[in-house]
Amino acid sequence: MTDVDEVGRRARTAGKLVAVAESLTSGRIAARLGVASGASDWFAGGVVAYRTPTKQRVLGLDPGIDPCSGACAEQLAAGARDLVGADLVVSATGVGGPDAQDGHAPGTVYLGWSDDAGTGHVLLQYDGDPSEVVDATVAAAIDLIATRLHPGR
Repeated sequence: MTDVDEVGRRARTAGKLVAVAESLTSGRIAARLGVASGASDWFAGGVVAYRTPTKQRVLGLDPGIDPCSGACAEQLAAGARDLVGADLVVSATGVGGPDAQDGHAPGTVYLGWSDDAGTGHVLLQYDGDPSEVVDATVAAAIDLIATRLHPGR
């Protein structure tokens, strides 16, 4: 797992402003980034949009998009990027469990991103209780931010 101070170093070196859009993780990614050294220099903040209507109103999620999908993760990231004016936004959405939801197995997670290179997403599948799924998602999101700050590494 990438250290949040390393994320800060990479963001400052790249001259990038970072933000997050969170559903499944309910602000936990932002909380981790916000305690990093010098976070006020590179961390714009985050948007927590847990319910689908909130995702639609605040972040521009298109009606009918499955809230547990790559398309949703990408739209959340792009919507937050427009909203806060960040250079890089990573989003998290999915099903923490313990039960399946709308046909998606517990532990199904999508991380999305939006930056100057475009938008994209990755599908992750975790085992464990909801707390373990969220912890793993937060760690993966921070790793993704670090990777997007240094593509190719």
